[in-house]
Amino acid sequence: MKTLFKMEHWLAGLQWLFFLFTNTVVIPITVGAAFQLPQGKIIALIQFSFFFTGVACMLQAVLGHKRAVMEGQSGLWWGVILSLCYTAPSQGLSLTALGGSLAVGIMISGLITMLIGLSGLAQHISKLFTPGVMAVFMFLLGCRLNIIFLKGMLGIPFGTHSESAHIDLSLFLLSSAVVVAVIVFSVKAPPVLSRYSLLIGIIAGWILFDLLFNNKEGIDIAGEISIKLFPLGAPSLDIGVIVIAIATGLINTSNTFGALKGTDEIYKTTSTAKQYGRSFTISGLFAIIAGLFGMVPYAPYVSSIGFLNQTKISERLPFIIGGGMFMLMGLIPAIAGIMARLPLSVGSAVLFVTYLRLLHTSLQYFAQIHLSTDNIYRLAAPLFIGIIFMSFPFSYFETVPSVLRPLFSNGLLVGILLSLLLENTRFKSLGARKNQDRTKELVQEGKSI
Repeated sequence: MKTLFKMEHWLAGLQWLFFLFTNTVVIPITVGAAFQLPQGKIIALIQFSFFFTGVACMLQAVLGHKRAVMEGQSGLWWGVILSLCYTAPSQGLSLTALGGSLAVGIMISGLITMLIGLSGLAQHISKLFTPGVMAVFMFLLGCRLNIIFLKGMLGIPFGTHSESAHIDLSLFLLSSAVVVAVIVFSVKAPPVLSRYSLLIGIIAGWILFDLLFNNKEGIDIAGEISIKLFPLGAPSLDIGVIVIAIATGLINTSNTFGALKGTDEIYKTTSTAKQYGRSFTISGLFAIIAGLFGMVPYAPYVSSIGFLNQTKISERLPFIIGGGMFMLMGLIPAIAGIMARLPLSVGSAVLFVTYLRLLHTSLQYFAQIHLSTDNIYRLAAPLFIGIIFMSFPFSYFETVPSVLRPLFSNGLLVGILLSLLLENTRFKSLGARKNQDRTKELVQEGKSI
């Protein structure tokens, strides 16, 4: 009980709070804008996201995988949902019909995820995620998310597809200064201070932003909140959308394997079947809740690995404190209003530093692989193809069938699927087959003698 009142735990919890906030606040805003929701519904999405993310984090830490790993709205799901929003009009599908079908598909995928956790299948599925798959996944995830946060540092509005978007050099200079300061502080400062480098960077960057800029980047969530089920649209049955949602939910399991396998080294233990099962069950439950309230479905955040490596704080208590404070933010609009004024460029800068650490985790998986010719191809193909697909404008995919468009337009999904296929489909070379056949012959000759 005494540990609960230690100042260092509350400082670490505050740092977790900022990490949860900066990873969460952009998602409901961009989804609400993509579905052209009124302000009241967007406000509700933001507060629901704060509340349920806090609850999900605490449940995972206490009952789930029992590690300090953020449970939040999946970036993979986020990208697919936004892609569907931008393609819906060209397919003659209204946004409300899309939202209704997405809700049904998300809840079905949540139910499947819970069944995976409760049935014990998670341990068997984890065998598909070899070091090669994990190396590709970590590297591509770092690329995809840092693209998002680099845009935030450049002053480019999140989720915009307008040609009017432009780089704000003054914001970029401030954001770059925050990045450099956080990195230098985390490397050069004494361990007792360097573990709070992210918190110090956020507070210092926020103060500088308020001193240098008159405009506010933060989100004003004051106003009347509209609370109701299925805010994106009444449940409907567009089979194509539902199939995409179920497929995305299955691929989203890679986040759980990535987060738990990636933190094995930090916690000096290997994730057990029970940990996978409990983690999937809780993620599935919150995916169903997400479908009901119009939120992006949940998954453990692989970026937590970077946070843990950066701060050297792996205890669960600060994480639970941060999750509890974030849950309260969702319940108290006044507190959420203060936090929502955090400049997105400053938050992006701090997250950019955090996600850079994913390279370390990726390289650790690469180090486990024998770099033979065939393995080089298995690694290079999904890496390069995934990155190249990330660079394509969405207009390139207009000729792709609408059912497949959200998949092909997401370089992260393309890379992960290709890596899973190549890593788990191995063909022996002709020389290898001849050697194996010759070995069998020699064995048989030995037996006959």
